[in-house]
Amino acid sequence: MSLVERVKQMVPKPPVNADRLVARVEALHRFVAAAEGRVPEDRLVTARTVIDRSGERLRLSRAHTVIALAGATGSGKSSLFNAVSGFQLSRVGVRRPTTGVAHACVWGQEGAGPLLDWLGVPPNRRFTRESALDGDDQAALRGLVLLDLPDFDSIEDRHRLEVDRLLRLVDLVVWVLDPQKYADRVVHQQYLTQFQRHRDVTVVVLNQADRLNRTDAERLLEDLRRLLDDDGLGGVPAFATSAKGQPGLTTLRAALERTVAGRQAALLRLNGDVTDAVAALQPLVTSSGSARAGVPPPTVDRLAAALADAAGAPIVAAATERTYRHRATASLGWPLLRWARRLRPDPLKRLHLEPGPTDRPEATSLPESTAAQKAAVTLAAREVAAKASEGLPEPWPAAITDASRSRVDDVPDALDVAVASADLGLNRKPAWWGLVGALQWLGAATALVGLVWLAARAAFALLGLPSIGGPTVGAGIPLATMLLGGGLLFGLLLAVVVRPFTALAARRARARAERRMRTAIAGVARTHIVGPVEEVLRSYDDARDALASAAA
Repeated sequence: MSLVERVKQMVPKPPVNADRLVARVEALHRFVAAAEGRVPEDRLVTARTVIDRSGERLRLSRAHTVIALAGATGSGKSSLFNAVSGFQLSRVGVRRPTTGVAHACVWGQEGAGPLLDWLGVPPNRRFTRESALDGDDQAALRGLVLLDLPDFDSIEDRHRLEVDRLLRLVDLVVWVLDPQKYADRVVHQQYLTQFQRHRDVTVVVLNQADRLNRTDAERLLEDLRRLLDDDGLGGVPAFATSAKGQPGLTTLRAALERTVAGRQAALLRLNGDVTDAVAALQPLVTSSGSARAGVPPPTVDRLAAALADAAGAPIVAAATERTYRHRATASLGWPLLRWARRLRPDPLKRLHLEPGPTDRPEATSLPESTAAQKAAVTLAAREVAAKASEGLPEPWPAAITDASRSRVDDVPDALDVAVASADLGLNRKPAWWGLVGALQWLGAATALVGLVWLAARAAFALLGLPSIGGPTVGAGIPLATMLLGGGLLFGLLLAVVVRPFTALAARRARARAERRMRTAIAGVARTHIVGPVEEVLRSYDDARDALASAAA
């Protein structure tokens, strides 16, 4: 470690603001809420634990500071515990761990009960210095909860589990190392290296220094500090102690008093826990950018087009055009022959489709989507997921892909409903149909008058009755003949003139119907595929913003 880094680590940090810490915990909670169901649960366990632990610790007594003495068998931590408390409270073991339960000594019992319950210290392992607080030597420690933890190298698994549990709960840890095992790999690799972000609440002591001369003690301390640098704990307080002789407990006692007086240990520990949790979650979000733009509109359009083809929108549009022609012919054709047109089936009704909007559409008779159409829909849905997840870190792309498929089973029915309920625009006859139809009736009536007149003359002639005369037109052509021929010719010419207009109107009806169906189908695309994807994108943005707040 460079000198600059060492100096930076030794510069005292500003005190932790309790309100700001609460805000960071709340932001971490918002991240978990946003990421829940999108991120694998094992990635959120640490954050959930920190949230729960922080909430509990902040709710409990802030007037007390929990400091744990942690060490291996024979390190002398129980002797230090007894020496600091002034009583023989914890049994001293040399070769084997004596207990798997922590002992606690409390300076100032009021309000400490719930805190000790939360720590899981049994009532018969709780001791108090309340009666000795009148002395100046103990008053400086008022508010201290000192724990003597089981040995972390115990042969009993339950002892090690208890140590691990309490190390996650206490406010400050004093690591008690002895001259023989201060370099033990277990304490450095499994414990000390895990406290890199908790350097502000970590103290390391070289105990039993009374067994060493001054030169050896300084040499071992220097080597211990080197090891702590390798552990990422450069700059943490590290000094020699002894419960029986020189150098005594003066330095340790002073460190405990400063910690208790500062009332910062609990906040520093929780602040470090939040920082650890944020660092673990940081790979889940990018530092910049936003997913609020959602799915690009061209991608949504391609998805809607694929769904429209699969739903049979082109088929329905073509049927709409034929239906328009069918109905136009039935309304604009020769009146006396319109009944023949009505005998032919309506193309839309053959598909079980109504020309206008309906609240309760029946199932259509459209053909099932082809394999190519289904493949096109699948590819379009994949494109939606791929475009939406561009630039997002794992596991968000997988969550977006899952979201795009979450309602895919409902899509066929939704498409059928969208097509069946679409207003195809044929529920009312155009006004010009009435005018043309009236003209056709006029021509038909004229021809009919001429036909009846000619028929009457023929009947009179056949029966030998006097001939029925009548006016003539032009070069002596009977008016009745002119009425018959003119009426028929007028109807024929009118049909010829109207035919291009009918074809144009039919094409417009087709385009209008297809446009309305595609609008309805685009709604299905957004509801069943794009909507779930954009919901995940919103969750991602919420999670990213929340983590940024938790990290600040």
